[in-house]
Amino acid sequence: QAQLVESGGGSVQAGGSLRLSCAVSGYSYRGNCMGWFRQAPGKEREGVASIDFRGGATYYTDSVKGRFTISRDNVKNTLYLQMTSLNPEDSAMYYCAARQYSCPVTSGGLDNAAYFDYWGQGTQVTVSS
Repeated sequence: QAQLVESGGGSVQAGGSLRLSCAVSGYSYRGNCMGWFRQAPGKEREGVASIDFRGGATYYTDSVKGRFTISRDNVKNTLYLQMTSLNPEDSAMYYCAARQYSCPVTSGGLDNAAYFDYWGQGTQVTVSS
């Protein structure tokens, strides 16, 4: 049974930074796509960033390009999301997700949460102005 456990969320002021982590266990980590999604109250779940197994291909939603960086450590089976220049619109529950196959080429899977097979419980990020 795959387990994805997020950590690193918290409360920061606008302009601040956070690094989210997602520890993966009970799952074949190889050859797959992983990503971060977020969901704010009253809004749909939104794809934020995704990365292929070797980290050579990364995908970002437009609103976070240049501010967020996704990475993965395949030895530690851990996914990261470095977030900088945070603003209140980034406030949401952030979820780690894993897909059994490679990232969809065009979108990285960010356009449809159904591409991903396993999900963590989420970590809250709150950005105050």
